[in-house]
Amino acid sequence: MRVLLVDDEAPARERLRRMVEELGGHEVVGEAADGPSGLRQAAALAPDLALVDVRMPGMSGIELAYHLAALDRPPAVVFATAYDEFAVDAFDARAIGYLLKPVRAEKLAAAFVRAAALSRTQVGELAAGANEARRHICARVRGELRLVPIEEVVYFRADLKYVTVRHTGGEVLIEESLRALEQEFEARFVRVHRNALVAIDRIEALERDTEGHARIRLRGADETLEVSRRLVGDLKQRLKRS
Repeated sequence: MRVLLVDDEAPARERLRRMVEELGGHEVVGEAADGPSGLRQAAALAPDLALVDVRMPGMSGIELAYHLAALDRPPAVVFATAYDEFAVDAFDARAIGYLLKPVRAEKLAAAFVRAAALSRTQVGELAAGANEARRHICARVRGELRLVPIEEVVYFRADLKYVTVRHTGGEVLIEESLRALEQEFEARFVRVHRNALVAIDRIEALERDTEGHARIRLRGADETLEVSRRLVGDLKQRLKRS
């Protein structure tokens, strides 16, 4: 089995590498000290299994599992962490195993057996339900993965099968449901139209155009977005609370 190690502590990665090698029949194909690096390595190396720490700076292991599940060849995920309070979230993220540090060899071996029994389709389904909002949106741009911090997103706008993610550095396309994005990021975004979600802190003003249609002016952007008539009231309430 080809294994990727993702842990922000070098001694922890070294111990896991040694344990994997001692099990025999497996190969550590890569190591990463943070979530974004782990995601890039997983996309490039296509490991069979990722051993992932839960608590890491910038991107948690739970969020990383979500992004890994969206890869063309998603690895099975086993969490290894010193914080057992994350067990519920780990299994909500559909990890196949949760190993408490210091990891015991027999527990690691059992996790590998479970991973080997999974089909690729099953692996893709396992990590799709993380119980926390992501800090990043992941998109493919010219064949490469690009992570956009959620605080830099101005709006999501649906168009046929794609959603445009407008952010402070430009825009990318993703294949996600606008409804699912609304549910995940409801604390930060508000629905302004059947095809658009806007970051509340990016709304500068709600105004009317020359034809009397409601529109929002966006902070730091040279465009306005139409607001559906039936959503104007909800938008005003959200703006009052923000």
